[in-house]
Amino acid sequence: MRLLSILATILFLTPGISPAQQDVQITSEHVAGSVHMLVGQGGNIGATAGSDGILIVDDQFAPLAEKIRAALKEIDPGPLRFILNTHYHGDHTGGNEILGREGTIIAHSNVRKRLSTEQQLLGRTQPAAPPGAWPVITFDQSVSIHFNGEEIHVLHFPSGHTDGDSIIFFKGSNVIHMGDHFFRDRFPFVDLGAGGSVQGLTDNIASVIKMAPEGVKIIPGHGVLSGVEDLERYHEMLVETTEMVASAKREGKTLEEVQAQGVPEKYSSWGSGFINNDRWLEIVFNSLG
Repeated sequence: MRLLSILATILFLTPGISPAQQDVQITSEHVAGSVHMLVGQGGNIGATAGSDGILIVDDQFAPLAEKIRAALKEIDPGPLRFILNTHYHGDHTGGNEILGREGTIIAHSNVRKRLSTEQQLLGRTQPAAPPGAWPVITFDQSVSIHFNGEEIHVLHFPSGHTDGDSIIFFKGSNVIHMGDHFFRDRFPFVDLGAGGSVQGLTDNIASVIKMAPEGVKIIPGHGVLSGVEDLERYHEMLVETTEMVASAKREGKTLEEVQAQGVPEKYSSWGSGFINNDRWLEIVFNSLG
């Protein structure tokens, strides 16, 4: 588990191609309407393709840009016109500099601020991204793009995974792209150093559940295509584990004691991803102040 965490960290921060990336295959799945989900290495990509061209949500790592471009061409030969970034992390914005030569990059203003300045992430210093990777159009609350016959509503949800997260609503296709607000059946990474908050994340997920229309398909930042019931299960985990840690803190327990107690048994498998059980409890503990 420790080795997997180290490897994930290296992939998360390293701009150059890794041996693992050389063998990555980008696969696509039709979600609904004009929307497709592309899976490779890093955050899931959403794509709408139609008469206006192609718009994508996130773009994984720079070394995968050509493979992503090829996968998009298999969906539709039209031009890439827009790139939406759900937040600033490299596994969602790494392809910006390359793909941004074709499509206009749009993101919350805090994404541009973080991509254009040095950041501390996972205990390492991350240099500023090159200017070609910075969003060209930024917003503070929301923006709508009218594209391929539908409104694509981009809404900022503050203090969740980071301070710059957006969730994307494809209104005509009835699809929501959650970015890293949603790790399907896995403990999420909450970037406390970049304005993230476990309670904020929990509140934001509750808001999306209330907003979600009937029959909506949900693209998680990481994990398989989902529905509202999967988001509800994730929200329950956030509520239960946060209350467990908060109760332990009120009793004066240390982080080590909380980790020794462990997560509820029904969530024990949720630590098999990027964030293991101990790391999740640490994130919650530190987020509670």
